[in-house]
Amino acid sequence: MTQIKMNVKKREDDTEEKTEGKTGKGIGETAGEEGHHSKKEKKEVPLEKMTKSQLLEKVKEAEASAEKHYDLYVRSQAEMENMKRRFQREKSELVKFSNESLIKQLLPVMDNLEKAIAHSKDENSLDALVKGVELTLKGLRDTLEKSGLKEVKAAGEAFDPNFHEAMCEQEDDCVQPGTVIQEVQKGYLLNERLIRPAMVIVSKKGSESDESGT
Repeated sequence: MTQIKMNVKKREDDTEEKTEGKTGKGIGETAGEEGHHSKKEKKEVPLEKMTKSQLLEKVKEAEASAEKHYDLYVRSQAEMENMKRRFQREKSELVKFSNESLIKQLLPVMDNLEKAIAHSKDENSLDALVKGVELTLKGLRDTLEKSGLKEVKAAGEAFDPNFHEAMCEQEDDCVQPGTVIQEVQKGYLLNERLIRPAMVIVSKKGSESDESGT
């Protein structure tokens, strides 16, 4: 009986040792975690709880960051100003020489007109002058058509207020009322946009037609 009691007591003692070992390990782990959290808390100390040296370090970091961002701001502003000046210069050049291509195409027309005038003086012929002017006008028309200029159709067309401007109405029983019977001044489109309407005279019913209708 004594032997049995001793064995039981020994087993109880072993169990207690194992339990204490496990408990000690858990306490150690808990202490380690608490130490880790405490270090993390030290890194994120509120400004109110910082020491003088910590506050000075924080101020130095803020100054360095502010200086860096200010330098980037100054550089970006300088770049924006350079881009603005370059854009204004390019815009001015574009406006200044925007008609260069058209003027180059019109120079031969001017040359032909000068030759026509000079030729008519040499031969003392009105026909030569007329022919030269006609050729010059044809060259001018061809040049402008290449740039997108197009005549508005008017004579014989139905009056269209989008492209025609009526100067007056005239009785004409040979055509339907509202028909353009005379073009006083040509109208033009530039790349399908109206830049000048055609000045026209439009037909209307004659008085005889009105009487016969009544």
